[in-house]
Amino acid sequence: MKKKSIILISVLVVVILLIGWFWRSYNSLVTASEGVDNQWAQVEVQYQRRFDLIPNLVAAVKGAMSQEQSVFGDLAAARANYSGATTVNAKAEAATQVESSLGRLIAVMENYPELKSTETVQNLMTQLEGTENRVSVERGRFNEEVKSYNVLIKRFPMNVVSGMFGYPEKAYFQVAAGVENAPKVDLQLN
Repeated sequence: MKKKSIILISVLVVVILLIGWFWRSYNSLVTASEGVDNQWAQVEVQYQRRFDLIPNLVAAVKGAMSQEQSVFGDLAAARANYSGATTVNAKAEAATQVESSLGRLIAVMENYPELKSTETVQNLMTQLEGTENRVSVERGRFNEEVKSYNVLIKRFPMNVVSGMFGYPEKAYFQVAAGVENAPKVDLQLN
């Protein structure tokens, strides 16, 4: 009888330890996943700041640059694509389109010295530059959170728990191909 009690107590201790380990592992997965989601929300906050500034910048510049209407159209289309995106990857791709359009707008503006000298445009450009820096920082933090999460779910034995509870690998923010090239600006009228 004493031997049965020891075996029963030992089995109960092992079961309790396993339940505790699964509990802690699951909570770690939830925390890491929420960390990634929270950091993406921070990226989106900066994107929203950028998108709120864009119409002001465009309005300040648009009148003097009537021959560059395609730049404004591309920028508006890129903003619309972002608004319609539903996944992190789709939003990241649309944000890259916005960055490309902004790059072309900024390059065009550099060819119009009278625009650069206006206080409104200077102020908006400074705010936009600051926003771009914030976006870059937040995307870097997002990728760090994704890295931590992905390492967590890939390590044994957490990979077993993450598979059991449906915690898949998360995608890093990646820029689209070709954005490392400066936009070409052609101001010649055809």
